[in-house]
Amino acid sequence: MTIRRVTENKKAYLDLLLLADEQEDMIDRYLERGDMFVLDDGGVIAQCVATKEDVGVYELKSIAVVPEQQRKGYGRRLIDYLFSHYADCRVLLVGTGDVPSALGFYRSCGFEVSHRVRNFFTDNYAHPMFEDGIQLVDMVYLRRER
Repeated sequence: MTIRRVTENKKAYLDLLLLADEQEDMIDRYLERGDMFVLDDGGVIAQCVATKEDVGVYELKSIAVVPEQQRKGYGRRLIDYLFSHYADCRVLLVGTGDVPSALGFYRSCGFEVSHRVRNFFTDNYAHPMFEDGIQLVDMVYLRRER
């Protein structure tokens, strides 16, 4: 298994990016300013994109694992990798929908709820967004500190 940084042609991984964020214009808001990493384990099976938001503060903008490889620890490996890659990272933020499965995953990776952005999904997406049968309305931000 290897994790490598992608510096060119990030849209080549659009299928993976769309697993995490199903509206391409929302991906375009962060993709070029972010660092993209892919996890290869006999083929690329996961990706993440992180942005530097302030001194020592990074935000995980996107993380996705191909469906048939989920629940095998690949997402957790990418998150842990970010802390080793960014030696100056004191805080890693992530925003997600208010869905038990997503919140449970991030909590299991050491994140705690930070704050909420009201109506983020209804205000920023062209169509209603659903995850696990739940309509996404607010974005819940979580944080993990080193």
